[in-house]
Amino acid sequence: MIRIAIAGVAGRMGRTLVQAVTERAQAAIENSAAAVVAAGITLPDDPQAGTDIGLIAGVGPLKVIASTSLRACVDDFDVLIDFTSPAATLDHLDLCKQAGKAIVIGTTGFTAAQKQQISEAGNTIPVVFAPNMSAGVNISLKLLQLAARALGDDVDIEIVEAHHRHKKDSPSGTALRMGEVIAEALGRNLEEVAVYGREGISEERDRKTIGFATVRGGDIVGDHTVIFAGMGERLEITHKASSRMTFASGAVRAAIWLGGKPAGLYSIDDVLGLNALSK
Repeated sequence: MIRIAIAGVAGRMGRTLVQAVTERAQAAIENSAAAVVAAGITLPDDPQAGTDIGLIAGVGPLKVIASTSLRACVDDFDVLIDFTSPAATLDHLDLCKQAGKAIVIGTTGFTAAQKQQISEAGNTIPVVFAPNMSAGVNISLKLLQLAARALGDDVDIEIVEAHHRHKKDSPSGTALRMGEVIAEALGRNLEEVAVYGREGISEERDRKTIGFATVRGGDIVGDHTVIFAGMGERLEITHKASSRMTFASGAVRAAIWLGGKPAGLYSIDDVLGLNALSK
């Protein structure tokens, strides 16, 4: 039995994570390790603090109260799932390192230095870190790698992403990861070739660049399209998420997979067994 703690349990993603764990338990998936929500963390000023997290998520009472301190319930869980904010996630990461707890990080918007902190934490505890927990997105990354290698420098590459109006970081972590995968396949450095938006009159497009376009509006869960535009044809690889449950289910799957694993920095490729496709 894997005991899962959920950070930001009163938020949109936090509630969905509670639902995902509960649904998995009810489905009693064959050959799958069992999991239970054992703790939930929320902000001290959140009106839901002190409330049963099952009632917060709308799944019925779970007899687990939303706490305002991860430290206060650190003995109650095996794996923490965190989709909060960079600062909060890093605070939680430090506590997990001190307590020897595993962590699944789906938070985006980290700086390069902050990503390095997460990477180094893998020397001490088991960590799954991914900008997108969706199986479909991570399969898309493999397809993007293949397309980039096959098409090479004969195409212009543009990445278009759309998310809900509440999303704060831009471009999305998933879009950036897509850019990184493509750049690596082409032997480029994304920091040197990325173009974030265009305006006014400029020179002709440099084929070596990778463009990003961002849309924010309404309740769009997450759309990503990569365009490989050549002369006379174009290839588009698109992933569209219609529910946060896609990401929540992937994170829960990662948390269960992580249970009992040795210290290390893992990706969703490891969880899904996709690394074998690259061999």
